[in-house]
Amino acid sequence: MGLKKNAILGAFALTAVAAMALPLSSTLAETAEAEESAFRQAVKFGFTGQEIQGGVMLGDAPAGTRSLSFEGQPVPVDEDGKFIVAFNRDAGQSAQMVATLENGETIKKFFNIAPRKWKIEHVNVARRSGGPSAAFMARRRPELEQINAARQVRSDSKGWRQTFIWPAKGRISGMFGSQRVYKGEPGSYHSGVDIAGGAGTYFVAPADGVVTLAANKPFSLEGNLLMLDHGMGLNSAFLHASEILVEEGQSVKRGEPIGRIGATGRATGPHLHWSMKWNNARIDPILLTGPMD
Repeated sequence: MGLKKNAILGAFALTAVAAMALPLSSTLAETAEAEESAFRQAVKFGFTGQEIQGGVMLGDAPAGTRSLSFEGQPVPVDEDGKFIVAFNRDAGQSAQMVATLENGETIKKFFNIAPRKWKIEHVNVARRSGGPSAAFMARRRPELEQINAARQVRSDSKGWRQTFIWPAKGRISGMFGSQRVYKGEPGSYHSGVDIAGGAGTYFVAPADGVVTLAANKPFSLEGNLLMLDHGMGLNSAFLHASEILVEEGQSVKRGEPIGRIGATGRATGPHLHWSMKWNNARIDPILLTGPMD
């Protein structure tokens, strides 16, 4: 009887051990699967934004990224792995980003860039021939040098990480990317968005930035020109101001008044022309702000 009792107890013990082993094994498998999934996510790119002509995307680099490149050009990465990338108004249908990890491995991201239908106006007149005069270019070249120098400034501003706001409110009188075609010959496309605010109305910084250019006299085309660097190669330009309220090298905060709307330079009436670039790519400000409230 004792042997039979011991055998029964032993069978119960084995059953109990087996019963405990099954959920333990299952838990270990689930844990391993979760860890593998987390690893796969860590070595992938993460993005918010639109893969579209004139668009901007905020990215998260894969864990362990040593360097990053976009179409063969280096892209700086912040301490927490965040970075920015943008697509020119005339970007092609595809682009590639490559992350090189500390162990030498590479991870690639392929973008399928959506085309946009720009506002194209066909006019039955020829473009002006002859080009700009020598006198105009003598004045223009120093202005272009100042603009190019301002765009080369790389401040430590974190404005690129913020949600951008409209620098002014009013009727949108000109859209980014619109273009005239003169008897089949394309003219230059509109490089920014025009806001028809009242003359003398304040305009503000759409995001934090550092002033890289504050014209001390009107430029031939832009009039009183103000430029901000938002960091990571992203910058804003504000044209035709009646007055500039900040100085070069000054740091400004999002929403801070930086100038007044005017009609200086080549302008047909008071308005604020706001254009943006990421490195050499011209981008559409409205894709950063969303529609005006």
